[in-house]
Amino acid sequence: MKIKTDEITSVIKQEIEQFSTELEISEVGRVVEVGDGIARIYGLSKAMAGELLEFDTDQGPVMGQVMNLELDTVGAVIYGNYLYVREGDTVKSTGRLLEVPVGEQLLGRVVNPLGQPLDGGPAIDSSITRKLDIVAPGIAARQPVKEPLQTGIKAVDSMIPIGRGQRELVIGDRKTGKTAVCLDAIISQKQYWGTPEAVVCIYVAVGQKDSTVAGVVQALKDNGAMEYTIVVVAGSASPAPLQYIAPYAGAAMGEHFMWQGKEGKTPKHVLCVYDDLSKQANAYRQLSLLLRRPPGREAYPGDVFYLHSRLLERATKLSDDNGGGSLTALPIIETQEGDVSAYIPTNVISITDGQIYLQPELFSAGVRPAINVGISVSRVGGNAQIKAMKEVAGSLRLDLAAYRELEAFAQLGTELDPSSQRQLDRGGRMVELLKQGEYSPFNVIDQCISIFAASKGFLDDLALDKVHAFETDLIEYFTGPKKELRDKLVEQKSFKKLGDEFIAALREFKANWSA
Repeated sequence: MKIKTDEITSVIKQEIEQFSTELEISEVGRVVEVGDGIARIYGLSKAMAGELLEFDTDQGPVMGQVMNLELDTVGAVIYGNYLYVREGDTVKSTGRLLEVPVGEQLLGRVVNPLGQPLDGGPAIDSSITRKLDIVAPGIAARQPVKEPLQTGIKAVDSMIPIGRGQRELVIGDRKTGKTAVCLDAIISQKQYWGTPEAVVCIYVAVGQKDSTVAGVVQALKDNGAMEYTIVVVAGSASPAPLQYIAPYAGAAMGEHFMWQGKEGKTPKHVLCVYDDLSKQANAYRQLSLLLRRPPGREAYPGDVFYLHSRLLERATKLSDDNGGGSLTALPIIETQEGDVSAYIPTNVISITDGQIYLQPELFSAGVRPAINVGISVSRVGGNAQIKAMKEVAGSLRLDLAAYRELEAFAQLGTELDPSSQRQLDRGGRMVELLKQGEYSPFNVIDQCISIFAASKGFLDDLALDKVHAFETDLIEYFTGPKKELRDKLVEQKSFKKLGDEFIAALREFKANWSA
């Protein structure tokens, strides 16, 4: 075989032309001290706050982030297994901020706060990422909250309405049904999926048992809600740094969909549930104390308010110029013995646009959801309700609060005058009507019809245990024989011109109804 020298020289020339020297400069430090998800690093003099770091360990690279900038050292948190990191390991600064994968590939998946799957499914191949911690859109980029977010819970939609872009705190002791309220709200969005009004739901579980989270995921699957939901999990066994960033990861995943509206794409509405922020505050306190930041009230660091405010400020209803997308937040806070005046509860109450307060006494008495209408409030109010609901539920909160007062008075065994007795009877039926089973959200029109019937006195003479049977048959009646009248209400969204027709239909139904 003959060697062709001219071919060889042309290949060598080509290689020389293409050769270029690329010098890679990276600042390298060394780990001085490590433990409990925290590392101190010497030598990274140009590192910036919040910058992403890469720890070079025996088990492969582990990511971390700069939290403290000190005189000689840098305090960093470690995302991943901090047991791999040893003293003396080298650390590189990357010049990047922490990012998380976002996009439609995440729908229906259970992931950790870094976007890695935990459900045993395939790896998430998303080319799009978003910064984890951003500055929230300013006032000019927003518009007032006025579109209802239907939770399917009668007590919430009628008295404490939530609008798209609102932040409504769900607060109460443990085991009072806080998560159940939020899951009902997620399941209720199923009716909109596939329409321009579709809502992507993100459930962030912070510091919970894996068995609890598995139960939540199963409930969402059983109710067909998983296809439009992303579950972000930093369980109780996860390191504190992951628990700290989990809610921000959920917000970043939601913001991707919210901003899609600007490009004319749907879904552009998002509902984020942070379950719960008291555990996130505990994780942040742990990190701060290990980083030697000075402790403040209840040993939390001084910037714990900022921790939650910069998360919840990202909930917004964007202006029409920005596509009109929205991100609604339902943060959950767990109180100790109903103490809403503790540090973290008061912080979050002051950031949010209202709260749903769940009371253990009501829960034990069988009133579920156990919402205390006296101190639960929505600062958006009737703006987040359809007209029909506004008409029937306008005085409902006051009536129920008056009923509670009267009930306490009646327990003394005093004789009541007829009008007080009527008020007591109607209040009792109304409380019974607002009770609702778990994972059984009601359509908003059905809610309006049943509350309308109660407010017009059609339930006053029923036995308490017959109220639910009456309501079920009533809704069947309006989806069957009287569907035409219900359709008119769906179209007009108001009882103004239909009130008499509805009263006549209710009379007819009640005359023929037998439990």
